[in-house]
Amino acid sequence: MQVQRTILWIVFSMSLLFLWDSWQKHNGKPSMFGGAPVAQAPKAADGKAPAKADGSVPSAPVASAPPGAAPAAGAAAVPGAAAAPAAQPALKVKSDVLALEIDPLGGQVRRAELLQHKAGHDANGKLTNDGVVLLRDDNVRKYVAQAGFIGAPAGSQFPTHLTQFTVADGARELAAGQPAVTVTLSAESGGLKLVRTFTLERGSYVVKMSDRIENVGEAPLKPALYMQLLRDNSKPEGESQFYSTYTGPVAYSDELKFHKVDFADIEKGKAELPKPAADGWVGLIQHYFVSAWIPADKAQREFYANKVDGCKGAADACYAIGIKQPLAELAPKASATVDSRLLIAPQDQHMLEKVAPGLDLTVDYGWLTVIAKPIFWLLQWLYALVQNWGWAIVLLTLVIKTAFFPLQAASYKSMARMKAVTPRLMQLRERYGDDRVKLNQAMMELYKEEKINPLGGCLPIVVQIPVFIALYWVLLASVEMRNAPWALWIHDLAAPDPYYVLPLIMAGTMFLQTKMNPTPPDPVQAKVMMFMPIIFSVMFFFFPSGLVLYWLVNNCYSIAQQWFITKKYAAEHPAKK
Repeated sequence: MQVQRTILWIVFSMSLLFLWDSWQKHNGKPSMFGGAPVAQAPKAADGKAPAKADGSVPSAPVASAPPGAAPAAGAAAVPGAAAAPAAQPALKVKSDVLALEIDPLGGQVRRAELLQHKAGHDANGKLTNDGVVLLRDDNVRKYVAQAGFIGAPAGSQFPTHLTQFTVADGARELAAGQPAVTVTLSAESGGLKLVRTFTLERGSYVVKMSDRIENVGEAPLKPALYMQLLRDNSKPEGESQFYSTYTGPVAYSDELKFHKVDFADIEKGKAELPKPAADGWVGLIQHYFVSAWIPADKAQREFYANKVDGCKGAADACYAIGIKQPLAELAPKASATVDSRLLIAPQDQHMLEKVAPGLDLTVDYGWLTVIAKPIFWLLQWLYALVQNWGWAIVLLTLVIKTAFFPLQAASYKSMARMKAVTPRLMQLRERYGDDRVKLNQAMMELYKEEKINPLGGCLPIVVQIPVFIALYWVLLASVEMRNAPWALWIHDLAAPDPYYVLPLIMAGTMFLQTKMNPTPPDPVQAKVMMFMPIIFSVMFFFFPSGLVLYWLVNNCYSIAQQWFITKKYAAEHPAKK
């Protein structure tokens, strides 16, 4: 009995260890099991790290200057930043799924609202009319999308995200039956004329940005387009203190694959970024949502990340992750068009994988992705049958538990054997007292006599651990759970049960399971096992209802399986005196 208890405690400890490791990696921390060494961030052509702005607006990324020219504009504070034009009203453009506010100063996207994803529920449990505001620039958060051109000759500057744009007249909202709405801004600086067009298509979370540039000077120009996302390192509103998901920059290339770039690594200048390539994108993710800059296909690009001081206030800092796309030399009077895309979207895997390679990986399941993706596919298939995510979770749990029934049965049979010999084990403990050697010898003889394998109940548990951890991440990371009702008072499977009914029922099922299991001969272990339901129920008070529902159904089905197997074993093997 002592051997089995020791093994079970090891399994339980390893489960917590793996969960902690998954949580660490989900938050961009290094794995406790090691990983690739962290590389230094790429440096600029002059050997210096990317510069920081001297004001509330970040500088453009460092760029290589043309031969014989002075350092690029982005290598220092942007000229004229202190004398920026007075603020003008934001340009508001709206489709059926996105509402954007674009600042004429620099053409920055300063606010983005996802209209189909409501911010929450009112006091009556009904969804509010307000959508989730992902990008914003206010006293709560700094989170904006910026783009511009660098590489101007010495003493001049191309249009950047600090240049004043002129807004063309036109429709600002998607009309009925209209496939898309387009807004146009223009600016001229440093001998480069820029006409920028933003297009929002019906039903699409992708904002198409088309930049038509023209060399209006007398000398050849070699501009480079930069696109960056700027954000402070604050957590999203409503983030739970009892579980956490990753918030921060990410990057993807075919070589490096999906990679998190933690705020702390950018702070230390140790951000690992993809090498220059003809593919890839950069983005920012938080629980359920993602934004990303995606350059044109097969266009050469360079990746960068830097810290920007004072972007919210005197003591605040933001972090930028971006892409620089060098362009071909532009002769006098010549023009060119550069297309790129800005994604502002929920983490819908099917939609993301159609936008660009690797975007579906922003739905991060950690090291168990290979298991989690088939589980999510099965969950979606069940939802298609019942049209309710809560009942889909119930059915998914039953399917997985049934699939593991042979392993579970072996574990319960082992527990039934142990429970049958528990009175005899207690007698041995009383007989030998503190003589551990004789007690262990007597216990091993008893196991041999009853043909009990002390490890018999452990292996099935170990095999199932990765599957249930993967299922945990599927339910935690899937945006489909957000604002999804189940039944009665459960209006949002991604939010805690408002009346704590599910956690309390789950605590009751855990207490019943404890009673059904063999009583540990060690009094301390017995007390710990009795307190476990209380500890877990308190923790689950603050977990999403979808997760609690999964554990509740899992416990109920486990109780039914264990009761059936234990009763069957007791009938076939009467207890010996």
